[in-house]
Amino acid sequence: ATDINKLCASVLDDLAKIIREYPEIFPDDLPSGLPPERPQDHKIELEPGAQPTIRTQWRLTQPELQELRNQLDYLLAKGFIRPSTSPFAAPILFTPKKDGGLRMCTDYRALDRVTIKSRYPIPRTDELIDNLRVARYFSKIDLHGGYHQIRVFADDCHKTAFRTRYGSYEYTVMPFGLTNAPSTFQLTMNGVFHDLLDKCVIICLDDILIYSKTREQHLKELEAVFQRLQQHRLITKGSKCEFLKQELEFLGM
Repeated sequence: ATDINKLCASVLDDLAKIIREYPEIFPDDLPSGLPPERPQDHKIELEPGAQPTIRTQWRLTQPELQELRNQLDYLLAKGFIRPSTSPFAAPILFTPKKDGGLRMCTDYRALDRVTIKSRYPIPRTDELIDNLRVARYFSKIDLHGGYHQIRVFADDCHKTAFRTRYGSYEYTVMPFGLTNAPSTFQLTMNGVFHDLLDKCVIICLDDILIYSKTREQHLKELEAVFQRLQQHRLITKGSKCEFLKQELEFLGM
């Protein structure tokens, strides 16, 4: 079954009807190609006089090399990376996932040290939670691949280059590990949901929480969020979304 069919089978009929009206935001995977240009495409501004950063690639195990090939094939097919001749070169490493798999990470620490830091604020958790005290119904939406739904500014793609034994590549979408990526993502989400913030929506990075006093109100506000996601071509991961709960975990709480 597709993600949307699995999702609809797990919720009540009135919610399933709303979900089925927005199939574009519940695909099985991120669509291939670049996400739409947004006002907040990610820029990487370097400190004056900064030179290209180069780090030596660490040795990888055979399972890591196989996962590297799998990830490169996937990212190339999606158009999220491309071959690069950039003088920048970050190393790749792998960390274990909860399910026993491997997560590919790019070590951008050298690049981050010479990047001008964004001062855009990330919300305080305690201030976000204060808004929820009178709410009775909650839903949580997970954005599929989060950062990969935002482009890297065209003139800065070469700065994201990473080196592997199979060649050098650079990102066309925002990768994890860049110092200003959380600020860019928060800025983007705040722009998308600006008029709903602190009324029925809380956003902290890639966590979107919808909260309401009544069930009827919650369904209306969920549909408003779905409309906004569709309008801005933002994709959710249905298997990680939770809807119409009276209790759920948010920001580790």
